[in-house]
Amino acid sequence: MFSAVQVYLYARFLGYGGSITAVDEWLHRKFDKPDHLAILMDEIEKMQEDIRKLRVDIESSAIKRDVGVARIAVMQKELRSTIAQVDSFLSSKDRKGLLMAGADRALRELGAIFKDDPVEGPLQEASMSVWAKLQFEE
Repeated sequence: MFSAVQVYLYARFLGYGGSITAVDEWLHRKFDKPDHLAILMDEIEKMQEDIRKLRVDIESSAIKRDVGVARIAVMQKELRSTIAQVDSFLSSKDRKGLLMAGADRALRELGAIFKDDPVEGPLQEASMSVWAKLQFEE
């Protein structure tokens, strides 16, 4: 559900002092989740191979040209859709990671400015609320 960067930033916000590598290793040990990006990339490779085989079959007259061309058009449309899905997947993860990093920095700076101030407690509470809201926004 969350990337290693997001978990690391949240853990740092809660006072964690370890490295992002340790967080990544912990995530892999604790949560077995499929690598959707690898699955999509594998699917793209298979589609490209299927299109190549279909072109060979058309050239060797194993499949009628008009039927083969129509199939290739449909397969290429599906391929482009999968590539767009991968691009969307990557850009949304990058965007959320940058947003969370910026929020982490801003909340830490506010905490440092108001350290040992009477508003520190309520500010910490408000920071946790903001962080939680950002975590669960899509």
